[in-house]
Amino acid sequence: MRVLTVLGTRPEAIKLAPVVRALEAAPGITSILCATGQHREMLDQALTCFALKPQYNLAIMRHDQTLSEATAAILDGVSAVLAAERPDWVLVQGDTTTTLAAALAAFHARVPVAHVEAGLRTGDTCTPWPEEMNRRLVTRLATLHFPPTAVAAAHLRAEGVAETAILVTGNTVIDALHALRARLDSDPVLGCALDARFGFLASSRRLLLATAHRRESLGGGLMRLCTALRLAAGRGDLEIAVPVHPNPAIAQTVHAMLAGVPHVHLLAPLDPLAFVHLLRRAHLVVTDSGGVVEEAAALGRPVLITREKTERSEAVKAGGARLVGTATGAILTAIERLLADEAAWAAMVRAPNPFGDGHAAARIVARLRSAEVPALPVREPAARSLRPATTRLRVAMPRPRR
Repeated sequence: MRVLTVLGTRPEAIKLAPVVRALEAAPGITSILCATGQHREMLDQALTCFALKPQYNLAIMRHDQTLSEATAAILDGVSAVLAAERPDWVLVQGDTTTTLAAALAAFHARVPVAHVEAGLRTGDTCTPWPEEMNRRLVTRLATLHFPPTAVAAAHLRAEGVAETAILVTGNTVIDALHALRARLDSDPVLGCALDARFGFLASSRRLLLATAHRRESLGGGLMRLCTALRLAAGRGDLEIAVPVHPNPAIAQTVHAMLAGVPHVHLLAPLDPLAFVHLLRRAHLVVTDSGGVVEEAAALGRPVLITREKTERSEAVKAGGARLVGTATGAILTAIERLLADEAAWAAMVRAPNPFGDGHAAARIVARLRSAEVPALPVREPAARSLRPATTRLRVAMPRPRR
């Protein structure tokens, strides 16, 4: 069995790393890894951290690239990889532009798709945008579905997905988190190096770790979050660490509003090990990232979700996370309550983790090994050949006429 795994962003690399490793170790499976380069430096960080070496790197990112341009470049590049490798399965994760375009390319090539982290829903096709629509479309394209929780599986059933095509696995980010935590615990030199790297964070103050990257938060939502963080820093009893997403629309706003504010530390994007190190130190987390919600739940870190809707409702129901929206007052009130109310904070710390036991990758690979490759129509002949390479393969896309 030949399995092509396609990834393009930092979260995809983190969440698919355990699956790729399990595929590589499985008898009878040839694992092929393709990176689209939808993220550039942030993707490389994650690939390096988990020692993943793609056979293909499409390097599709361009300055000021639109979603449509990125989608077209990924579709074209993955189609060429499919023609060269002729896999039995294409494995994709989550809800990114890479996920959607790779699944569509596989459909065009009549290769069945297995979807990791399937079934997440907010119920609003514009929130998050475009991710909610991406994952709904991938559900229609996929043959096998690996939802992380029973709630996600229920969404798939409600949309007509057959029970035989669904396997609840847990979330692979928990597998990755266990591996990173084991590395930190087993290597005191690494731990000391990270302590020194973040020595500017005063241990006498509680740490608030904040992230923001959602497109729907750009503009007013992000500005309101920054205002809340600036006001919280004015208390004087917090250290606030903010890894700043490299998206210029995010970075410019964050630096304009928070640079130079006492006790606020704006950080370059962190590699996964460094991020887990800070996450373990954090007293609370403020984020719009679904992956961070999952990681925080596994580590017992209280989370305030700065969104109006979330597809990680399991964390809210379990008690480890709260959905606070994007209003400055609501965010600040929630932060101050957790700082003042030790009982409320401790209750969130004790909340159970609903996202899995760290064995999701093994379940996914076992299901693939037991699956019969669907009898699909004969594939169309390859439009062109593509030589496997570890060097970057650039897909030249014509610029639209103005």
